[in-house]
Amino acid sequence: MLEGIFTGLGTALMPFNILMVVVGCFAGTFIGMLPGLGPISAVALMIPITYGLDPSSGIILMAGVYYGAVFGGSTSSILINAPGCASTVVTSFDGYPLAQQGNAGKALALAAYCSFTGGTIGAVILLFAAPALAKVSLSFQSSDYFALMVLGLTAVAAFSGKGQVIKAMIMTVFGLMISTVGIDTMTGAPRFTFGSVDLLDGVSFLLLAMATFALTEVVMSVMKRQHLEEDPEIDMAALGSMKLSKEEVKEVAPTVARSSVFGFIIGVLPGAGATIASFLAYGMERNFASVKEKLKFGKGALRGLAAPETANNAASTGSFVPLLTLGIPGSGTTAIMLGALIAAGVQPGPRLFVDNPDVFWSVIISMYFGNLVLLILNLPLIPYISRLLAIPRPILIPLILFFSVTGVYLVSFNTFDIQMMVFITLVAIFLKLLDFPMAPMLLGYILGGILEQNLSRSLVMSDGSLSFIWERPLTLTIMIIAAVLFVMPVITKLLERRKNSGIKATAHHGEGG
Repeated sequence: MLEGIFTGLGTALMPFNILMVVVGCFAGTFIGMLPGLGPISAVALMIPITYGLDPSSGIILMAGVYYGAVFGGSTSSILINAPGCASTVVTSFDGYPLAQQGNAGKALALAAYCSFTGGTIGAVILLFAAPALAKVSLSFQSSDYFALMVLGLTAVAAFSGKGQVIKAMIMTVFGLMISTVGIDTMTGAPRFTFGSVDLLDGVSFLLLAMATFALTEVVMSVMKRQHLEEDPEIDMAALGSMKLSKEEVKEVAPTVARSSVFGFIIGVLPGAGATIASFLAYGMERNFASVKEKLKFGKGALRGLAAPETANNAASTGSFVPLLTLGIPGSGTTAIMLGALIAAGVQPGPRLFVDNPDVFWSVIISMYFGNLVLLILNLPLIPYISRLLAIPRPILIPLILFFSVTGVYLVSFNTFDIQMMVFITLVAIFLKLLDFPMAPMLLGYILGGILEQNLSRSLVMSDGSLSFIWERPLTLTIMIIAAVLFVMPVITKLLERRKNSGIKATAHHGEGG
């Protein structure tokens, strides 16, 4: 192993490969900032460039672009509520309210620190534990994945405000329904397509995220008309301080530590990826918060921003475990990388350690340098990036509309997607006016596809019986945790009521005495 690390260090520290890390991080950050053009688009754009490069240099460049795009996606989420990529949707829940409160600088700086920490911790774990983790990810079966997705759905309460749990559940079911549109992966039969060829592939997540966040926010602000009449000078002052106080650092430190490890573990599981990691980390963090702190989530909570930002970068690093050690892509982006590696004559899998140690170890070591480069590149740029806030709203709103529509169109080159996006935006505005939260719908949509596929496989393997839930100890353990988390809010509420009624009774008795 030490020999491999030294081989990797020698390859990663070559001047050309260091240049590839810098170029990858810079290009990825810039592409990631543009709403709609996420890491998949960014990495795909790099494939023609990698053909003329050495395999290790090519994968180092693409890895830099990958975590650069995830890093850059948080910027547009925080400043204009238009997520740059799927894994930064959760960042907008608390990042955008912080920017609106005049703390855009602090939000961007916190996102930069959390991304660096999550990515670095992920790279260190990857360095020492990749072979062992490969065995762990292989031991996960369909029933375990199903249980894990059920556990993810119990986090729905985290995405709802006070007294909105029923509305959040309705929206989660709505998201699960949308995820069933398209061709059934098990039978190949079209479902809920209403005879439309365009719906055979289902509804794109990017389309859904852009419609429910970026476009809805734009239309709502136009309807309220409050932003349009603001003085741009006031907006420029909205950068705020980039410094975090000691109290704030103490507040987010445990969150960052938990989310780094949690995000990495989710990233290791094939098919999970950074998006699911960011949603689950946010839900987990809100469950850990006190009753008073829970109310801050969704309104500019620092922990609410730190959790998804740390988790998505740690998961991006973690997704290289199944890619490099098993040859299984952990996400859409790593699937493109797998294709690029095979085209370069490198076969990812258990033999990669032996056949191409320079590729394996140099990628892992370059990840640490990449996170350092991202921090050095982006922290000084925050005051300039934040000037987005200085753009007058009448100019900014058409720009957001343009990037959102263009981003969605560039994914499929299909005008139907734009019409679909407009329709979903209208539905989302109606639901928002009725005070329905949008995040649970996205959570339901993301987990729905994986949940259904693994439930179908588990049922096939157990001959249509639900016995798979209790036959495997790991599946049963995850399901018990999910059941406890689901019942927890109800129990907490009952205990609060009993406590309050006890206080009232004591006060009444005191008055009577």
